[in-house]
Amino acid sequence: MVFFILLFPIFLISKDVPKLKARVMDETWTLNADFVSALEKQLKDHERKTSNQIAVYIIPSLEGETLEEYSIKVAETWKLGQKGKDNGVLLLVAIEDRKLRIEVGYGLEGVLTDVLCRHIIENEIKPSFKKGEYDVGIQNGVKTIMNAIEGEYQIPEPKDYSHLGPLSFLGELSHGSEEIPIGLRIFLSFFIVFVLGIFTYFAANAPYVGWFIYFFLFPFWSLFPTAIHGANIGATVFLIYAIGIGIYKLYHLLTPHGRKRMRNSSFASTSGSSRSSGWSSGGSSGGFRGGGGSFGGGGSSGSW
Repeated sequence: MVFFILLFPIFLISKDVPKLKARVMDETWTLNADFVSALEKQLKDHERKTSNQIAVYIIPSLEGETLEEYSIKVAETWKLGQKGKDNGVLLLVAIEDRKLRIEVGYGLEGVLTDVLCRHIIENEIKPSFKKGEYDVGIQNGVKTIMNAIEGEYQIPEPKDYSHLGPLSFLGELSHGSEEIPIGLRIFLSFFIVFVLGIFTYFAANAPYVGWFIYFFLFPFWSLFPTAIHGANIGATVFLIYAIGIGIYKLYHLLTPHGRKRMRNSSFASTSGSSRSSGWSSGGSSGGFRGGGGSFGGGGSSGSW
């Protein structure tokens, strides 16, 4: 008795499934009447042609229900699809929760696989939903579902980034770049170049710590451009940074002229000034000071 008393509130808050009245049911009044009528006709014609039953159900909220559990409850209550064929499909959209699901009957699982349904949601429906264009997203989703059932739609082959060699992994990080507005891309590009440019200047010109900063910036010069402009541009920007700054630093490390420039740079001024003060103090007491000569790194070292 106590067990049923504890469970009673759960039954009270469980979201009901309404009676099936049409192929398109919108409880949110998001879709206009003309669109609903046109979509209803499309689904009716498809059912007449193939016997498959596709329904669209739009609700304000799941009201605490789990998306998967409520979706299957609706599909089973409505008994979508023909008996013995189990060829029903439900597109459920919860506007306030920003969730949606494609529920597929047993008879269509061979053509509407989980992978394909995921692709339809991510590529055909969600881009329009993110813009608030629910009618466009639903139309695209329903059309793709019908085409997939009829064998006229397949998942496009993924883009090949093998030409990037070791940087081909950037292809996995570049999918969202296509959704970024061009204005935001330009702003982010200038901002990132400005911020990373400051650190890159230090990496290129600092004698010792510059090498650490140089390698530390590798992921930033690869991931940020990739996320904004895609894998190809991201890989190009990274290679320009890695090769260009690397050659610049090696020049200043391995050539006499480069070492001279590095010693005379502003990054060496602090240590240089401290050394010069030591020499001048010694000169004032001993009467000796340097005459302003420079060195190119020649000589030899030993130990014992």
